[in-house]
Amino acid sequence: MLPWAWAAGLFALYATVSVRRHLLIRTTGYDLGIFEQAVRAYAQFGPPVVPLRGEDFNLLGDHFHPAIAVLAPLYRIWPGPLTLLLAQAALLAVAVVPLAGWAAEVLGRRAAHAVALVYGLSWGIASAVAFDFHEVALAVPLVSAAVVALGRRRWGAAVLWAAPLVLVKEDLGLTLAAVGAYLAWKGPRRLGLLTAAAGLTASAVEIKLLLPAFNPAGGYAHGENLGEGAHGSLLATIAFAPLDALRPDIKAMTLVLVFAPSALLALRSPLALLALPTLTWRMLSQNAFHWGTSFHYSAVLMPIVTAGLIDALRHWRTTGPAAEPGFGARSPAARHIRASLVTALAVTAVILPSFPLAQLAQRATWRTGEHAAAARAVLAKIPDGATVAATNRLVPQLTARTEVVLFPTFPVDARLYEYARDRLPRPTAQWIVHDREAPPAWPYHAGHWPYPPEQQSAELERAQRVYGYRKVAERDGITLLRMGPPRAPGAHG
Repeated sequence: MLPWAWAAGLFALYATVSVRRHLLIRTTGYDLGIFEQAVRAYAQFGPPVVPLRGEDFNLLGDHFHPAIAVLAPLYRIWPGPLTLLLAQAALLAVAVVPLAGWAAEVLGRRAAHAVALVYGLSWGIASAVAFDFHEVALAVPLVSAAVVALGRRRWGAAVLWAAPLVLVKEDLGLTLAAVGAYLAWKGPRRLGLLTAAAGLTASAVEIKLLLPAFNPAGGYAHGENLGEGAHGSLLATIAFAPLDALRPDIKAMTLVLVFAPSALLALRSPLALLALPTLTWRMLSQNAFHWGTSFHYSAVLMPIVTAGLIDALRHWRTTGPAAEPGFGARSPAARHIRASLVTALAVTAVILPSFPLAQLAQRATWRTGEHAAAARAVLAKIPDGATVAATNRLVPQLTARTEVVLFPTFPVDARLYEYARDRLPRPTAQWIVHDREAPPAWPYHAGHWPYPPEQQSAELERAQRVYGYRKVAERDGITLLRMGPPRAPGAHG
């Protein structure tokens, strides 16, 4: 029961962080609101059409993640953003079970506790917990189970655990291919080659065929992230790829931090090679968000790094008459294992305060505050089923009971990375709710994304002056507007 006890404890930790963030109005429409609209559509037996991403926008045209439909039954029972946040907390927590179980088996029970802490408090998991919900939460336990199966040389089980990754996100077919390559190297070659081919084929089909078929623009929405970049040609981009993977400096820092929870010992294990697909596309991306340590991009790497640590240390396991391998053993091998795990725990402890799990030690996390209370009082005036344009932080407070888009309009014509500030279309929602204050919340220093506060205030004023919205309520910087009746022909005012 040791691994499951750790899973229960980590679930409580992750759920507390996520729920408190939501209650403090720190979650966002991009991305919690987007995924709630998709799961809500699945729960109503429809396609994942997400108004936040554009009119009639099918979210399968953004990323290929039909696996999130498994959350639809839970959402029907308990509709709301907390369903997604708690499901994510459970998925990330349960990933510790195969890791702690394998560690107990090959290193000993005491060592298993250390391994559970290394994974459970790792910065990559903390960053995912503290930024809304994302589909990669479904991948983390699958990757954990698959990489542990590889370490145990259970080849068929590894393939079975890794195969569903292709339904979680389009790039994870490359991780399945890496599992196949490992199999071809260490295990049954034919199974490995077939698995690698299946992973590469799945990613290619999803990126080249399925995603463009669902996308209104007819292409891969994120293809520009891996385009020619600053070099002007694809050939030059390939030639400079080794250098670009380390420039700017934030990339090198991230690469070090990915393996830091294992005290870099995971690099001694061939299992670490499974991190290559994710690290490669991130470091070569043109999107600066992919380079750093914020958001959810490193979550799938943490089980790989933790499994690499176990694999690197299990070769020191003693089988003689000494005590159980672990903290209490006296053999040189056991002392090496103990020292390595203590180092990994020390590194984890040093990194911990810089990432969101440390928010639980901050007084502000446990104070709801006047702003959050004001927001709920204003939002309560919006009737269920209404159409609403809301600022980013207010969106997930409304997605369960209204039809929400972002205010001011974003994206324009479903172009996610085009900030068309000079041609925003007129609002058409029945209600507009705007938060002028939008307090900072990790990882953003300010809460006014995607447009600067000056433009948001100008658009709010324009909605009243030009488009006939009238003010219904205003409290603590939160303004609620309602669309007024159409003006009679010839009327002035």
